[in-house]
Amino acid sequence: MSGHWHYLDSPPALPGLFMQAAMRRKVTGTRLPDLGLRCWVSVDPDKVNAFAKVCGFIPGSLLPPTYPHVLAFPLQMKLLTDKDFPFPLLGLIHVQNRISIRRPLGGVAKAQVSVRVADLRPHAKGATFNLITQFEDALGLLWEEHSTMLCRGVNIEGELATAPERERLPITELANWYAPADIGRQYARVSGDYNPIHLSDISARLFGFPTAIAHGLWMKSRALAALDDHLPASNVDISVEFHKPVRLPSEVTLSASAAGSHGQLKVEGREGIVHLVGSWQPASE
Repeated sequence: MSGHWHYLDSPPALPGLFMQAAMRRKVTGTRLPDLGLRCWVSVDPDKVNAFAKVCGFIPGSLLPPTYPHVLAFPLQMKLLTDKDFPFPLLGLIHVQNRISIRRPLGGVAKAQVSVRVADLRPHAKGATFNLITQFEDALGLLWEEHSTMLCRGVNIEGELATAPERERLPITELANWYAPADIGRQYARVSGDYNPIHLSDISARLFGFPTAIAHGLWMKSRALAALDDHLPASNVDISVEFHKPVRLPSEVTLSASAAGSHGQLKVEGREGIVHLVGSWQPASE
């Protein structure tokens, strides 16, 4: 990306962006726009506490590690519904997510959020790209996120990427929790993300799901809340891959390796259905 940044005075309103997303159902091209969005955002402690409660975090002096995603969500929506963005937002599938916490997320009252897209690549089921989000204060980069999104049925040239095999660490069961039928609506109220596949069985069926499914970022947040004493507070990359969706309501089990600078985690449902696998390690540059 050559750095064509559009600066916003305030975060965009979400209702109109959801309307735009609902109206676009077709792929209009195979090139990502050379555009990024930036905006200063304020941190509301009451909203942070509401998010923490839904996701299982204990309120404290640090922001939950996934909360900057919530602050960036309106800018992400605006970028992905822009007329120059080629893929329909409601058809995208979140397949991987990596956050990098560079410095402790404490004492943050205001920060600049930047979002852009990059790395369009072929995939066995279509094409993927990265939605890249950065969260900065006056001292520099605090937090960064790479969300890998899949658009089915898109054909682009190139070789399919192969993921390197990682040595598996021994993991043990750490926690069990129940994902109620309304957790998608609970998460929507604290995140602003009203994707219909998470809200109800009726709205999910419109997009091919037999029931509502849990939001991937809620699943990651819930897992990180349970792993609070396993992970460093900063200088850490936390990556997850989303496998089978969690149909609501459902019970899930979190397993993880021992606390330390490196580790692995897995979230499973009944009969060993794998919903999420991930790892953490010192932040890469």
